[in-house]
Amino acid sequence: MTAPTSLHDLPAAERDLLDRIAGLAEGFAAEAGGFDERAEIAVGNLDVLHEAGLDAAVLPAHLGGTGLSYQAFGEAVRILAAADPSTATIVTMHSGAAVGLAELTRERQGGFFADELLAGKRFANALSEPTSGNRFLNPQQEARRAEGGWLLDGTKRFVSGSEIADYLLVNALVDGEPTFFAVIPDETVTIIPIWDTLGLRATRSQLLSFSDTLLREEYRGRSPRPGDFAAVPAGLPAISLGIADAALASLVDHARGRAILGKPLSHQQWIQHEVADAQSRLEAVHAFFQRTLAEADAGRPEFFSNLSRAKYLANKIAVDVAQLGVRVGGASGYLKQSPIQRHLRNAQAGQLMAYSTEVLATEIGKEVLGVVETPENEEVA
Repeated sequence: MTAPTSLHDLPAAERDLLDRIAGLAEGFAAEAGGFDERAEIAVGNLDVLHEAGLDAAVLPAHLGGTGLSYQAFGEAVRILAAADPSTATIVTMHSGAAVGLAELTRERQGGFFADELLAGKRFANALSEPTSGNRFLNPQQEARRAEGGWLLDGTKRFVSGSEIADYLLVNALVDGEPTFFAVIPDETVTIIPIWDTLGLRATRSQLLSFSDTLLREEYRGRSPRPGDFAAVPAGLPAISLGIADAALASLVDHARGRAILGKPLSHQQWIQHEVADAQSRLEAVHAFFQRTLAEADAGRPEFFSNLSRAKYLANKIAVDVAQLGVRVGGASGYLKQSPIQRHLRNAQAGQLMAYSTEVLATEIGKEVLGVVETPENEEVA
C-alpha cells in the first residue's frame, strides 16, 4: 500500500478513529484542569480510548493490531494533547512500552504482550535513570546474574502512569550491554513519593525503586531495531504541538472576550502582530512534523533525524505561544483558575523530556556544522 502523504490521504478507518478521538477529547478538555489540580491520572480517559480502538490501532499488523500510520498516530496525540496533555503523554509512553515489549520479546513470548495490550492492560516505560541523563537507551545500572535471570538494584525516574501499569519496560546492563526486559511490578518495585511537579501533573510520572527485582530470562527482549514502530519519538513533538494549539486557543478567547477602553484586546495592533508571528510559526512546525511523519510512513531513513528536529521546534514554539498567552492575559492570565497559566506550565515540560532541547540543539548543530568527534573525544570540524 502506498504511504499517505497527508492527513487527507489517510485510510477511512484511520480518519474514523481520529474523529472518535476528537469527539472524546472535547470531554477530556473540560476535565483537564481538575485532574491537573489534583495531580490525578485520568484513568477514565485511558479506558475510553482503549474502547475506541486506539490500542489495537497502534499495535502493528504483524503483531495482531491494525498498524496505525505515523501520521495518524501523531495527529491522535496532538488532538489529545490539546485537550489534556497529561493523558496524551501517558498514551504515548504506554504505546511505546506496549508495542516495544510486544516487538522486542516476540521471539520468546510470541504474542503474549500484544494480546495483553489488546485486552486493555496498561504499560509504562521505566528506562530513564538519575545518572544516565537523556541517554535513556543506555542504562548505567548493572544487573547481576541470578537463578532465572538477573537482579536489578536502582531507580528509574519519570515513569508516566506507573501507578496503574500492569507491565514495565525496563533496561539494564547485562554483561556490559544494554538489555531490555518486561517487569511485572511486585513488592520489589516501590514508588518513591516525590511527585509534585510544575506541569503535566496528571501524568504522575513517578520515581521507581528496584530492590533485587528479578529480570526474568523469559521476559528478556532484543535491542530496538530500525523498522520498529517508534511511538515515543513520534509522540513527543505532537504533545508540545497540542499544548501550543491549546495555548493559542486560550489566548485568542481571552483577546476576543476581554475589553480595554471600550474595545476587545484583539483590536490592539501589538497583539495582532505577535499572534500573526506565533500562529505562522506554529503552522510551519506542524507542516514540518507532518512531512516527517510522512517520511516515516514511506520508510525513508532520514525521518528519525527529522523527528529530533520536530521535537526541538515543537518544544520551542509551545513555550513561545504559552508565554505570549501570559503577556496577552496579563494579571487575569496569571490567576490559578485561568487555563493560560496551566498551558505555560505544561509547555515547559516538553523541553525537559529526553532528548532535551539543549541536547537536541547540540546534535543538530554538530550535524549542520559537520562536527565529528575523534576517538580521543575531541571535536574537529
